[in-house]
Amino acid sequence: MVHNLPAETNTFVGRERDLDEVCGLFAETRLLTMCGSGGIGKSRFALRVATRLVPRYPDGVRMVALAKISRPELVVHEFAAALGLQDEGRPLTDMIRDMLRDSRMLVVLDNCEHLVDTVATLVDQLLSTCPDLRILATSREPLKIPGELVWRVPALQLPPRGSRDVAASESVRLFMERAQAAGSRLWLTAENAATVAELCRALDGIPLALELAAARTSVLSPGQIAARISDRFVLLTSNDRTAPARHRTLLATVQWSHDLLEERERVLLRRLSVFSGSFDLDQVEAICPDARLRKGEILDLMTSLIDKSLVVRAGEARYRLLETIRSYADDRLADAGERAQVRHRHLDVMTEIATAWHWEAMGAPRVPWQRRREVILEAEHHYDSLRDALSWAVECGATEQGMRVATALMPYWVAKGMWQEGRGWYDRVLALDLTGVPSGVVGRTWTSHACVCYGQDLPGEMLASALRGLELQREEPQDWHVGMAYNQVAIPCLLLGEHERALPYAEEALAVGRRVGDPWNVGMAMTALSTAAALRGQLKEAQRCAEEALAAFGEHDHAWGIAGAASNLARLAEARGDLDAAADHYRASLVRLREIEAKPTLARGLAGLGAIAARQHDFETARSSLAESLRLSKETGQQLAVARGLAAWAGLAQAEGDLERAVLLTGASTALRESIGRPLPRARVERLLGAAQESLGKTAVAGLWMRGRTLSTAGAIALTEGAPAPKRSAVPYKEPEDASVLTAREREIVQLIARGLSNRGIAEELVISPATAARHVANILTKLGFTSRTQVAAWVMARHT
Repeated sequence: MVHNLPAETNTFVGRERDLDEVCGLFAETRLLTMCGSGGIGKSRFALRVATRLVPRYPDGVRMVALAKISRPELVVHEFAAALGLQDEGRPLTDMIRDMLRDSRMLVVLDNCEHLVDTVATLVDQLLSTCPDLRILATSREPLKIPGELVWRVPALQLPPRGSRDVAASESVRLFMERAQAAGSRLWLTAENAATVAELCRALDGIPLALELAAARTSVLSPGQIAARISDRFVLLTSNDRTAPARHRTLLATVQWSHDLLEERERVLLRRLSVFSGSFDLDQVEAICPDARLRKGEILDLMTSLIDKSLVVRAGEARYRLLETIRSYADDRLADAGERAQVRHRHLDVMTEIATAWHWEAMGAPRVPWQRRREVILEAEHHYDSLRDALSWAVECGATEQGMRVATALMPYWVAKGMWQEGRGWYDRVLALDLTGVPSGVVGRTWTSHACVCYGQDLPGEMLASALRGLELQREEPQDWHVGMAYNQVAIPCLLLGEHERALPYAEEALAVGRRVGDPWNVGMAMTALSTAAALRGQLKEAQRCAEEALAAFGEHDHAWGIAGAASNLARLAEARGDLDAAADHYRASLVRLREIEAKPTLARGLAGLGAIAARQHDFETARSSLAESLRLSKETGQQLAVARGLAAWAGLAQAEGDLERAVLLTGASTALRESIGRPLPRARVERLLGAAQESLGKTAVAGLWMRGRTLSTAGAIALTEGAPAPKRSAVPYKEPEDASVLTAREREIVQLIARGLSNRGIAEELVISPATAARHVANILTKLGFTSRTQVAAWVMARHT
């Protein structure tokens, strides 16, 4: 069972009957919205309900935290991220729907009120197409869509008036538990029971209010707290009777806590509101001090705010504001006329942090991989604040800073597969006024834009962006960014099949990299040159370049580059027919990819290893590799990866002799690719169908093909999971005994003949002309003394079994 529910950091008090009721309601509703005022405990109660329901949902329970999202267009990104989806260039809504369509899953949407229209539209779409999906939402107002069941979250049970037995009351239990956790040594006695009960009633049993009050028991008695709260409630109620009751009550609670602060604490609290998500002390000390608040005071003030539960810990040496407190503090920041000033400071600091992070994680030489990995993990902590900084840069027109932050975030977006969100930010900053922005800064932004276009499989747009970026950087001093600019032009040229056009850019990137001592771009350039050589059929040259690329990435000590180089060597070994070497390279690549949790790339590597193992008749390795590959592809929601995984399973089924399953899976893979506009090359389909027709007959194959095309994705995946393991043992690949009479190229073609490829198929595989392929086949038949391709295939297969 899969879930991403956070662990509860303290005890859950009360609501036992409510918990049973709400859990029972999911037997009769697909959408339940918990409504109530801020601070009433909606999120905490939803977490407890979701935790209880985990065993009921075999496909998992996922929580989508929306409190930190301020822009409606980011809702779908946060939803996709919570599901573990990785952007593949399709609309994220479609990817979410495709993943959930056949899933029995519970999704918790937490804090929807500020994005209620966007959330309602998305939920309505999902519920209409995903019959086994259940949604639990928390919001201050209903979503107001068909089928919604609204459950009003009540305050905690209050002690009965006049009763001396108050210990069983939920609100009293919570207050006392939190007071003791705060270290106050307060115990419920006959002397203070009535006062505590009165305090809980004054706070209306609202959990947030009770917790804030409990935090003050280390310095105030329950009677003193009750007196102060009583005065504050009278003031707010009498002065603002038109405000909704939920706002009056929550505002009174937070206002009371705020008024107990000394002036310097208030100043710091309101300035902390610029942080979205978690932050650390260094950031606070860089952004919040001025003439009114000295840097040396920050640590003590932070400690005081933590003690008073206005700032909470969010991990080792990291902190955050509760969203209710942050919203209130942000209003105070505006009232003080400091919002623009502090947000500008926040943007300055986050720009500096992002730039330093990007350089250390990617470009800086002689940085150990472990340190690079730590820096990448730090970016996870900073991401919410970096996104807020970008938003402010766009809002206030701080073009250069926005571009620097967006450029620095490129590796993060690429590693996480967040192509769509990254491109959206680039489009926004590039649309700003560029007056006075250094051309190099603009150029680096276009180069980064090209990188996310690559992830979206848009080589034409990638090339256009890369060329613009390079043109703007040609006059810049040669450095890491300039090397990247040249490499980013070479890559789409290769993707578009224009390898001759790619060469001068790759060679210039290589020259720049060597000139400035930049092994990353040397490795990138050598990889491009290796690919170009392979496309020309020059496998020895391709191998030499690939080995130099691996050495360069090893010198740079960057796992991503090393993994990519190893994968390239695997493909080259496979092209030479050296399957043992190919498998070894894939395994080396997978070790590195697991370190950086690069799921989409890891899935491709596992598929490559699985295909090699199938050709070696090592069916156990093939099955385990392809199963993990398909699972990762399903988790990230990338339909193209799932389609490729199904095709790989079809190849395994064919190798095992299970032609019926092979046809079904090929049909399912083909239909899935066509549905997302990425059709499978027809020659590959025809080869498999032709082989199946010889054994099963045309009519049977036609029926299997149509059945496969109508399978759902879940049904096709189930077909792989239900495949029986073959009884044959693994037999390693061996070269034909008479292989010495053949050239290296002819040995490659022998393997392709054995796989059933026609001359045209061989030409497509090796990127040569069909006429050249035909000449090679004729030479092979002459050297081996055969008269047909069938004899060649049988000769090869006889040495595999």
